[in-house]
Amino acid sequence: MSETDIRDFTKSEVESKNEFEYKAEMKQLLHLIVHSLYTHPEVFLRELISNSSDALNKIRFRRLTDSNILDPDAELKINIDVDEKENTFSITDTGIGMTKDDLLSRIGTIASSGTLEFLKQMKENNKSIDANLIGQFGVGFYSVFMVTDEIIIETANAEPDSKSFLWKSIGENKFTIEEIDKKPRGTKISFKLKDEYKEFAQPWKVKSILKKYSNFVDFPVYVNGEKVNIVSALWHRKKEDIKDEELNDFYTFISNDSTPPMAHILLNIEGILNFKSLIFIPETAQPTLFQDALDKSLQLYSNRIFIQDNCKELLPDYLKFVKGVVDTEELPLNVSREVTQSSPVIAKIKNVLVSKILGLLEDWAENDKPKYEKFYNNFGSLLKTGINSDFTNKDRLIELLRFETSLKPKSEKVSLKDYVNRMADDQKEIYYIMGDHRDLIEMNPNLEYFRKNELEVLYLTDPVDVFTIPYIFEYNKKQLKSIEKADIDIKKENKTETSADESNKGLLNKFKEVLGDKVEDVIESNRLVDSAVTLVVGKQGFDPQVEKMMQYIDKNFTHSKRILEVNTTHNIIRNINSLFISNSNPELVSNTILQLYDGALLLEGKLASPNEFLKRMNEFIELSTK
Repeated sequence: MSETDIRDFTKSEVESKNEFEYKAEMKQLLHLIVHSLYTHPEVFLRELISNSSDALNKIRFRRLTDSNILDPDAELKINIDVDEKENTFSITDTGIGMTKDDLLSRIGTIASSGTLEFLKQMKENNKSIDANLIGQFGVGFYSVFMVTDEIIIETANAEPDSKSFLWKSIGENKFTIEEIDKKPRGTKISFKLKDEYKEFAQPWKVKSILKKYSNFVDFPVYVNGEKVNIVSALWHRKKEDIKDEELNDFYTFISNDSTPPMAHILLNIEGILNFKSLIFIPETAQPTLFQDALDKSLQLYSNRIFIQDNCKELLPDYLKFVKGVVDTEELPLNVSREVTQSSPVIAKIKNVLVSKILGLLEDWAENDKPKYEKFYNNFGSLLKTGINSDFTNKDRLIELLRFETSLKPKSEKVSLKDYVNRMADDQKEIYYIMGDHRDLIEMNPNLEYFRKNELEVLYLTDPVDVFTIPYIFEYNKKQLKSIEKADIDIKKENKTETSADESNKGLLNKFKEVLGDKVEDVIESNRLVDSAVTLVVGKQGFDPQVEKMMQYIDKNFTHSKRILEVNTTHNIIRNINSLFISNSNPELVSNTILQLYDGALLLEGKLASPNEFLKRMNEFIELSTK
């Protein structure tokens, strides 16, 4: 193909022409791509193959139930033609093709929300998008602009009366769409390579890239007329006949993850339910783990016929990190994507898959702790979300949870079973505390009693814990209890008799008078050892982390009032109690009470008036330095 062939069309070919301008966000995206955002230019070929494969899957699916399509007998294939002399490249598929609306909506806009912002952040942080991230953000096609200045698309949709169109763009402000003479069904993408990328016009180079990225495409791929891929449905082969290299290559193809998986499960279920499956647990978590729009989990096949690329009905959300394929003979060949959502066959397969995956994790947790720890560090947050959604497997999931604790180093997480086995005979509750991270938690005065008495406390630092813990309630007949709750079961320390005398009661009443409706109540503390005061949660209140989450969801959410606990044996409290009894400096007593309360708020991150706090602090410093 010559440069003239790529850029020019005769007037007889063109019936109408429309020029369109990219949306602002699209212009920015193209600018980022053209200016070397990506580090692996060869990945453009993988993205083109992937798009062609998708188009072929769609027409194969449609042909099962509808023969009234353009070129119904055309072979489902992908042709790549390169010309070293002319430095040109083209890829043609006999897939479903595109309409004019498709060209506008799929090629003229960004496919995934958040894509542009993500790419901008990567650019600002001087990070490059590697080969494993391209395509996850709906920008795969545009990677072609790394290697060319102009792209031409010729396409004909599968509808019998459809028109053929030509799309052209130089990747800047505008693109054109022209109606052209009738073309065979499918899509052809062609362009002239930049001089620095002329290697991609060499057949051997293209073949080597296809072997790396697209060796398991489910359609024949030809390079200058030579077939280069051999399709192998590994899930239909015996376990002993599959090599590790084949498994790794297959995993790379279906996941776009070049790192070998942590494990795989090959299933051949026969009996009341019949299906085959090959699924993988990745070695690492993708940065898009919690972004549903970008997830791709299991592919669904029926008798080796592709049905659905990302069948969410096959796995619960908390296992969506699992990749692989499921093939069943029990789905009718005219099955639609809508049918799979309510199919009893799919539901049964899902139950088997979940049980097998959890069984593997349970085995690791029991017999290969380092491996399970690595898995949990990657996917534990997602796994926890199953506690409040999968009640059938809730007990199994609870056993798989792991937590940091006050008695173990940060690197060592424990199960609830481990915790209970270490509990003293008279301990009735499982203690926990929530916080943003361990360092902040360990500054919390509510830990003092537990630290002094060597009582183990679970550190819940994962934001997901806010949603998880309320659904556990208890474990092994031991209730899970936040140590920030006022009604926690704490044994009273052996304090002097004066700690409960009338003078202390008077001071507590003074606290209530000064603080007024700022607090729910003021009580003597049994939990404090080194601190003068702390804020705790009443029976009906929420943990501070829960409130933080609720405020994030609802900006109008108001915090519940806290109970202020006072350590009557602390020197500060004794000193202001003496001042209170003598009535020698009531203003200092009131200011000290306010300062103690604001200090407790500061620890919780809820101090609304730091200026007042700082002003009183300076007054105290001035007084103490006279």
